[in-house]
Amino acid sequence: MADFNKINQDFLNLLKQIIGDKYVLTDKFDIEPYSHDETEDLVYYPEVAVKPQTTDEVSAILKLCYDNNIPITPRGGGTGLSGGALPVHGGVVLSLERLNRIIEIDTDNMMAVVEPGVITSVFQDKLEEMGLFYPVDPASRESCLLGGNIAENSGGPRAVKYGVTKDYVYGLKAVLPDGRVFSSGGKLLKNVSGYNLTQLLVGSEGTLAVVTEITFKILAKPKHRQTMLIPFNSLNAAATTLTEIFKARIVPSAAEFIEQAAIKAAEDKFERKFPYSDSAALLLLEIDGNYPEILEAQAERIGEICLAGNAVDVFVADSPDKQAELWDTRRKIGEAVKSIAPYKEEDTVVPRAQLPALVEKIKQITAKHDITAISYGHAGDGNIHCNIIKKDITDERWENELPDMIAELFTEVVKLGGTISGEHGIGLVQKRYLPIALSETELDLMRQIKHVFDPKGVLNPGKLLV
Repeated sequence: MADFNKINQDFLNLLKQIIGDKYVLTDKFDIEPYSHDETEDLVYYPEVAVKPQTTDEVSAILKLCYDNNIPITPRGGGTGLSGGALPVHGGVVLSLERLNRIIEIDTDNMMAVVEPGVITSVFQDKLEEMGLFYPVDPASRESCLLGGNIAENSGGPRAVKYGVTKDYVYGLKAVLPDGRVFSSGGKLLKNVSGYNLTQLLVGSEGTLAVVTEITFKILAKPKHRQTMLIPFNSLNAAATTLTEIFKARIVPSAAEFIEQAAIKAAEDKFERKFPYSDSAALLLLEIDGNYPEILEAQAERIGEICLAGNAVDVFVADSPDKQAELWDTRRKIGEAVKSIAPYKEEDTVVPRAQLPALVEKIKQITAKHDITAISYGHAGDGNIHCNIIKKDITDERWENELPDMIAELFTEVVKLGGTISGEHGIGLVQKRYLPIALSETELDLMRQIKHVFDPKGVLNPGKLLV
């Protein structure tokens, strides 16, 4: 463990001078929500949780921690799946929930300026009221914060057509671990003035700086969309057919892969029947655009390709209510699967054309180890969430055999041209596997970058790098 200092009363008094007594939390009941995220059953209590409201307050808190060698862990909505916001060394949790203003929606430049504590769905809904669109759509959109999306470079179903968080971040204001404030980028579609610090921070998991303001590119909202559910009698047929859809030069706005066990888990937990749930695998596809006649032609062509690929049927959700029902169930699948038993979720990602091979490898490796895995995810961008379920496995096997199985899976993923995380990050739980995906040269460069930004290593220690 790093040689950090413990927090004393004098330090707490200084924190209270910066943000007031009300926003410095030390009682166990008050700090309990900040001791965990959505990563399995891991719990690490901070010594104190603080809730600043301005960049100046964030700066003062970071400087205080830096000067006193106190570890500080930035936190968004606590929806992370890799332990990235867990205060593994105690110290201070810095919650950004009160930096929650939508500062500006600039329709002339199609840019929005927001603070990191804005809930993703709140931002999306505000834009949609104006006929605008922010496509990044993580499953936790109702509770995750935009700052957390920055930290993890979040994606979601629409990434296949619209990209991920990094594709919309054009400017940032951030605070370094020693309290210095800097801004990078802005409302500029072109900018090659020096190193791209904006993009360096996106996906850095809160290990380099604390973001306090974001400039996002925004889009006009497509006027029409169609949602299709296509059942298959084999996993491989579903995965292969999706590749054929792209070969036909049709780019869905979402393309989700769901295997039967995942749908059954959702049916059981939420007591709601899902169409075609007895099929081995389902594709949930969506297309969008401004011209309904083009969407109709695309939907018809998708149906032809799927039936030629041995789809059981092609179900079109012909009303907004049916569309919403399908997507609501899809968003709840993760919760349902994880309620079965203790689990480990692996966020595998490969080039899209390798999706059939990835699905096959997951089945081969888990069968070899006699371990249950339930898969679903963003098939359109090759990103499959493989949930390994404990069920009847002994604690000894779970602790001793599982890490080797995961390493074996990741090794095969890398051989397919993929990597070990598509959108959940490395955080705490995946850092042991990072050398499978990255060379020692890459890792050394990352360590050097971390040292430049955070020489004392006080910001989100214990994450990402081995």
